[in-house]
Amino acid sequence: MSELDRAAAAIEAGELVVYPTETVYGLAGAALDADAVERVFEVKGRDRSKPISVAVPSVPSALQHVRATERERRFMATFLPGPVTVLCRRREDVPDALTAGNDRVGVRVPDHDLALALCERAGTPITSTSANVSGRKSVRRLEDLDPEIRDAAAVVLDGGRTEGTESTVVDVSTETIHRRGALADEIERWFTTR
Repeated sequence: MSELDRAAAAIEAGELVVYPTETVYGLAGAALDADAVERVFEVKGRDRSKPISVAVPSVPSALQHVRATERERRFMATFLPGPVTVLCRRREDVPDALTAGNDRVGVRVPDHDLALALCERAGTPITSTSANVSGRKSVRRLEDLDPEIRDAAAVVLDGGRTEGTESTVVDVSTETIHRRGALADEIERWFTTR
């Protein structure tokens, strides 16, 4: 069984996986499984009031889990796959645990072959949150992985060194950038011209 198959099987079994993206290493659990999401919060020591985003293999797959407006769809078609997290209205299958009870969920389609392959193979949205204990630095190399995260992960996928710039988190409906990261300037330009 390949590492990728082992990782997908682990996610299906409710376990956690460390995976590379084009930004930093991420921590994946089955995003629609409230227990797996709870485990992600627990391992990271993350405040339950801070939502966690989802990663999916494509924009069409994202639209199965969110209700996107026409403008949000245009934005996603422009910037995804890429280092951008788009906040959209969630559908009923997205658990409260993931969104901290909010009606919107962050959606990410990573621009990274291994991350996309994992999303595809897992067959379910996976959590898209950095693979670090909250308050510590994001991880660009596996040797910098927090021991707590390494111990909690059933599988660690090695993608070498990552780029390191966090994704930009955007609410297209209000034209708000909640976190500036990669492509933030292009996103602002898109807002002024669309």
